[in-house]
Amino acid sequence: MSDTDVQFAEVAGRRIAYRHTPGTGPAIIFLPGYMSDMEGGKATAIFNWCVASGRECLLLDYSGCGQSLCEFADGTLSRWCEEVVGLAEQVIGSRRIVIAGSSMGGWLMLLAAWALGDRVAGLVGIAAAPDFTNWGYSKKQKAALKAGETIYEESDYGYDPMPTHPGFWADGQAQLQLDSEIDLACPVRLLHGEEDADVPPETALRLSDALRSEDVQVTLVKGGDHRLSREGDIALLLRTVASIH
Repeated sequence: MSDTDVQFAEVAGRRIAYRHTPGTGPAIIFLPGYMSDMEGGKATAIFNWCVASGRECLLLDYSGCGQSLCEFADGTLSRWCEEVVGLAEQVIGSRRIVIAGSSMGGWLMLLAAWALGDRVAGLVGIAAAPDFTNWGYSKKQKAALKAGETIYEESDYGYDPMPTHPGFWADGQAQLQLDSEIDLACPVRLLHGEEDADVPPETALRLSDALRSEDVQVTLVKGGDHRLSREGDIALLLRTVASIH
């Protein structure tokens, strides 16, 4: 993909960068992880597969990420969900939608699915990380965030140090999913690496238990890390997305 493929739309007063290819449905939306964008390997693989298969697909950069404007420090799950849903309503022609979310995008896909309602044909989580504001930080870090401080952590993903801003954390704490029933009944597929050092594989099992849907499958990938970006991992992702109609 090249920069010439990028288009822009206004959602809630924010200029959001996206890529869209028309085609048959269900359309596929890919939601990247925290501080990531639509240039990643999984996003690119899904988009290219959709182009080759004649499937409709939408990629986007959340505000403050990639080529979208605004400050990253202002980003929250609620804000980014508004952008996903608003862009889907503006751009996607297919009635039905499959949402694939990676890491934080796997949390965001739950919120977007609830907002999009019966348009959602299914969900695919890749190392989905719902509630990571709750389980991903120490008591000391949570106290600092609650006091309005930004915290910084070392990162293996090109964002070193990686910030967490207090507005994002507080919004996440208001969007927790795993301790009550998640009222989604669509098919859900959860892919998770057994060696994921960032999101415990048990998170996929907790999410499976919390979902109201009776059509949930959890796939633990031997040797898989948090990225799940090896050739075999990508092939599994594409097969999984293709299996939901």
